[in-house]
Amino acid sequence: RLDATNVIEPRVSVITDISLDHQKFLGNTVSEIAGEKVGIVRPGGVVVTLPQQPQANDVIGRTVMDLDARAVSAVPYVPPVSPASAQCLAPPLQKGIVAESAAPMSRYPLQVMGKEIMIESPLIGRHQLRNIALAIGAAEELGRQGFPVTAASIEQGVRETHWPGRFQVLAATNGAPEYVLDVAHNPAGAWALRSTLSASYAERPLTFIFGAMRDKAIGEMAEILFPLAERVIATRADNPRSAAPEEIREAASRISTHIEDAGDMADALAMARTSAGPDTVVVITGSIYIVGEAMRLLQVRI
Repeated sequence: RLDATNVIEPRVSVITDISLDHQKFLGNTVSEIAGEKVGIVRPGGVVVTLPQQPQANDVIGRTVMDLDARAVSAVPYVPPVSPASAQCLAPPLQKGIVAESAAPMSRYPLQVMGKEIMIESPLIGRHQLRNIALAIGAAEELGRQGFPVTAASIEQGVRETHWPGRFQVLAATNGAPEYVLDVAHNPAGAWALRSTLSASYAERPLTFIFGAMRDKAIGEMAEILFPLAERVIATRADNPRSAAPEEIREAASRISTHIEDAGDMADALAMARTSAGPDTVVVITGSIYIVGEAMRLLQVRI
């Protein structure tokens, strides 16, 4: 309802997975937030979505019926993700093999627009399989409406997608450790990050550099992520909404993991580098602002 995209009339609306975030503006329950999200659906319009939490499903379904819209399910574009289907996911990452030319990818065949294509995506994690499915569903619907979309262009588009700060892996170089940059800033994002870290780095020690905005669910995110870490460095972004390191420690007081303080991102990176072992992976997360500052200091090309 408050989305800036409402200034235009959409050919296709897409509703991604709904979770608790921005409660100050959107509501305190999944149902209330879903009620805001469906504000992008138009009478008689088309909405691409996937089954998700029952509370969200109910709101989306009622809205589609009330507005006489047409729902398009992206389920046919989600690959199998059972334990026996691990070949769809990027393999565990080994020290020293990550490079721009050999970045980890999810790879699986799909039937799209009557043809079999090979999906090769640099977006890592099971949650990204759902996002890719929604994008393919929207693209195929645009093709039906006369836009020049083909199976080959969908295949190419997925393969060439670049999404900075979303489980972005930087190889270890010149004495610097391997980094993972991920903008997880709510509990749902933290669970997705935890799942992907567990699948990708199960046997490697993790150091977290964590910072978050004061109005986020810091305690819950900490309980999800910090148990994975051998070391946690709490820091703050150059933003008045940013929680101070001591506020992060207080919010995470129920967790036994020792938390160290760093005054800013530059100090946090220096602390992480100093103590990193040869196999250590430094995970920078908790806020878009935190990841943005790290990218600037690490001179990451966007």
